[in-house]
Amino acid sequence: MALSDPLPIRPFLQPVQGDVTLPGSKSLTNRALLVAALCDAPVTLTGALFSEDTQLMAEALRKLGLTVDANASAKTLQIGNQKNGFRGERVELFVGLAGTAARFLTALCAAAPRGIYAIDGVPQMRKRPMKGLIDALRALGADIRCLGEEGFFPIEIHARGLRGGPVKIDARESSQMLSALLMAAPLAHGPVEIELIGGVRWPFVQMTARLMQSFGQPAVERAGENVFLVHSGKPYTLAGGRYAIEPDATAASYFLALPLVTGGRLALPNLSAPGQGLQGDTQFAEVLKRIGGAVSTTNGGIEVTFPGDSVLHGVTENFSEFSDTFLTLAAISPLLQSPTKISGIAHTRKQETDRVAGMAQELRRLGQHVVETEDALEIHPRPLRLDQ
Repeated sequence: MALSDPLPIRPFLQPVQGDVTLPGSKSLTNRALLVAALCDAPVTLTGALFSEDTQLMAEALRKLGLTVDANASAKTLQIGNQKNGFRGERVELFVGLAGTAARFLTALCAAAPRGIYAIDGVPQMRKRPMKGLIDALRALGADIRCLGEEGFFPIEIHARGLRGGPVKIDARESSQMLSALLMAAPLAHGPVEIELIGGVRWPFVQMTARLMQSFGQPAVERAGENVFLVHSGKPYTLAGGRYAIEPDATAASYFLALPLVTGGRLALPNLSAPGQGLQGDTQFAEVLKRIGGAVSTTNGGIEVTFPGDSVLHGVTENFSEFSDTFLTLAAISPLLQSPTKISGIAHTRKQETDRVAGMAQELRRLGQHVVETEDALEIHPRPLRLDQ
């Protein structure tokens, strides 16, 4: 469905009240699609997200020879015919602007025993970081050819499988590169010892490792402070053949913050409390507590209340481990009663757009005083006005 430009938004004129049914997690849906494709029996994903990114991932698996039956109304994806995948012919895959699909499919195709796989996306995708993953896969024996600028899409993979052994990866620009390598590593001809160069967003890596365990893989072992050992030779399997996707914790941040703007109460059923689910973005609920909201955990999810007389304070927060939610805090920061400083977000400049610069620009258009650095935004509340 095409959206109008500009898009009219109807404001809330009274306190909110009710329950919110969240979509499934994009990060988990695309990870689960990949590992389901490696299972030896059909897998049904329930609560799956239906979005452009997940549709691109599903279509790529179909082109690779698998069946992916999608039921959007039931929110299910059924992956089957895995034995018919990777038949050996040339396959062209399009990933749009989907970073998860781009990185995960690159690792998957590099680990395939045969075939030629050409992968490309929209022009903006050709600017997104891929070098760390490409270098690591090449070190494990992959034949990956960059058809344009070295380290970027488009690429062509002449698959011959991956050998085991030690490998280094720099995933500072995107944890998806390490996650992709972890999920492909069990397909290698021997154990893979991965040494991490620099830092990484740990919650997303932990999500990947725990998902792999749910699909029958041994736990990823720590062989040193920044060294991981992934065993090979054990196939991906899923007991019972069904896997439930958690509600999206990034999308939850919008609804968690809404009562701050309008007053009232919202409940988010099935959303895990911080530290209990697979998604690190649930930490955003803790940020709202520090602002001054009443956030409570119920048997069925999370409930948030901002009474109309609440004193809402600005906060200083490092978002390096849950940066997809920093935009939500930045958007509501003009409503707080003191400055807010958001750090740990430099890597978001290299996502589908420069998220830091984009948010700073729009806040200034609303009359806010914004101090922008490479890794941070400091927002000083001012009366809201629209500067054209």
